[in-house]
Formats: sequence, C-alpha cells, structure tokens
Amino acid sequence: MVNGNIIELNDSNWEEMLANQEKPMVVMFYLPECSHCKQIEPYFREYADEFGDSCTFIRMNGVESQVTAMKYGVRSAPTFKFFCTGKAIKEAVGLVSPSLLKNAIQELIEHGNECVLHSTPMPDEISPYE
Repeated sequence: MVNGNIIELNDSNWEEMLANQEKPMVVMFYLPECSHCKQIEPYFREYADEFGDSCTFIRMNGVESQVTAMKYGVRSAPTFKFFCTGKAIKEAVGLVSPSLLKNAIQELIEHGNECVLHSTPMPDEISPYE
C-alpha cells in the first residue's frame, strides 16, 4: 500500500520489494501503539516527500512483519534500517533527532553504494544476540 511517498510493506511482500529495488531504501519499523514512533513519523513523512525521487521510504509494522524484523535484528521501535543494493548498511534505533535522521538519509543517498562496495556481509547464521 502506498501512502504519499511511503510504501507500507509486510513479511509477504518485503522480499519482492528488496529484490526489485534500485534506489536506496529507508525502512521504518514501528509499532501502532508506540508513542516514539508517532513523534518521529511526521519527520519521516516530510523526508519521504523531500527525498522520494532519490530514495524509497518504507514503513513496516513490527507486529505484522515479525519475520522481517527478526531477520534484521530489530529489537525496539522505532528502528530505521538503511539499505543500498538490497543490503542493510546502517541503522538508527529509538527516537532519533529529526536532524540525525535527515543527515542519515542524505548520506545514504550520496554514499550508500560506496558503503556496500567497501564492506563484507556477515553470514546469516551469525548473530550477536545468541
């Protein structure tokens, strides 16, 4: 479902979006009752309008997207994951300042591909939480 420049995804359509995405992506994992999520969301929407031509903005409900949230180590809401060429390259957790979120989006757009080229992904079976 598209709401302005933000796409609402869940576990059933996440992989398809990830496989077909050419632009950098910012994903906001949220919970419907989360007050911190509600505080930062207007800024997320503002940045989606401002940077929507260069970056894809996605919201994922942590209750409806538990498999995807677990896959990416999401432990609290809000959590922002930044993706480039299908790879998660950065995250911001909690009620981050709007300026920090905006700067992270600008850096993703400007340097995201570079970051992917200069990093080695960890195998999926390695988790710092075990």
